Amino acid sequence: MEFKKAAILGSYMSKDYAEPLFKLLVNYSSISASEAASRLNLHIRTVQDFLEAMTELNILKKEEVYEKKRPYNRYVLLKHLIKMEINLDKLQENDSDINNYSIKIRERNNSGAQFTTARNGQYFSNVAIWVGKGREGKERKISLTETQGRFLFNLPFPNSAFMDIIQIMKKAHIDTEHSSEISDIVNLLKEYGVVETEK
Repeated sequence: MEFKKAAILGSYMSKDYAEPLFKLLVNYSSISASEAASRLNLHIRTVQDFLEAMTELNILKKEEVYEKKRPYNRYVLLKHLIKMEINLDKLQENDSDINNYSIKIRERNNSGAQFTTARNGQYFSNVAIWVGKGREGKERKISLTETQGRFLFNLPFPNSAFMDIIQIMKKAHIDTEHSSEISDIVNLLKEYGVVETEK
């Protein structure tokens, strides 16, 4: 199951009314939102949203029927066994430039970022970034893993020559097994204008 669909399912399954609604769906051949809402003493919009979400997830199907020429939907249970299986490997960073270490980077000039050095002085423990402008701006502090902190501690200064990621990792004594961790922080800092790439 895709992560977004699993999140929707998990969100609705956590509701107090999920079990009684499914109980109705199991025991009725079909049911409308108004019938279910009346039976469980719930707001019809609450029930409607639940039934539509389950339909989008292919757990239910809806059938349009007519009563006195007015159409409405009835819902039928399609699946009597719901399994949530999520492949977390799909969340692996897929930036090919970074994963191939071909991208060359350095700290951007006047980025405004403030790096805090850890107690031993060998790596950064966090980086603070100012997000927004004027009174609307606010500080965002990002805690770093030790690996990320060592990588950024060796990031070339704004006026220094660009270095590719593998060079920086070697300089910081970071194994390639941590590449996705490095990729994540590089992408984030690129997004906030703290890191720039060679053009």
